Amino acid sequence: MNDIPTSSPPPPHSPASGIVERAKNILLKPRETWAAINTESATVQSIYVPYVLALAAIGPIAQFIGGQLFGYGAFGISFHPPIGTALVSAILSYGLALATVFALSLVIDGLAPNFGGQKNQVQALKVAAYSATAGWVAGIFGLVPALAILGLLGLYSLYLLYLGLPVLMKVPQDKAMGYTVVVVIVAIVLFLIVGAIVAALTAPSLPGIRM
Repeated sequence: MNDIPTSSPPPPHSPASGIVERAKNILLKPRETWAAINTESATVQSIYVPYVLALAAIGPIAQFIGGQLFGYGAFGISFHPPIGTALVSAILSYGLALATVFALSLVIDGLAPNFGGQKNQVQALKVAAYSATAGWVAGIFGLVPALAILGLLGLYSLYLLYLGLPVLMKVPQDKAMGYTVVVVIVAIVLFLIVGAIVAALTAPSLPGIRM
């Protein structure tokens, strides 16, 4: 009897391909993707691992490499951070970015009833994590400090936040803008605090400056 050829099942998606697919979808098809995210079963761990852990690392790693290869320059002065200081800064920035996502999710969850929404910690963490995608991806421009201004493309995350809040937190559409504005203000405060902490703990030393 001849063997009947059978097709092998498709290989499972790797974690890396899953991250890329989700990031691409949230950036290019945000409305459809938020609707899908809304119905997904998730935990704090499944949201962080691997998505948040991977994407939050883009900016710190890019800035570390860019600072060491190209340095930072203005008015004829080139500054290359000492490698130890730059490494500590990258690690601190990464750790605080992970903490900031969780802190922002607490704010999103706590404010939801004030805007007619429903409290749900996991849904709030989804919003905080996936809306940050544009900002994290834009961190790649840190590889070339001269292109750092292009990091402003990360402001697209504000639009993602605006789209995601009413869907996941069940906020009426007419209150979504006010909800978004308040969350953005809190996010800015958190980012300023993070920046101040990193700067205070990793103040650059003068020997790193080269003419």
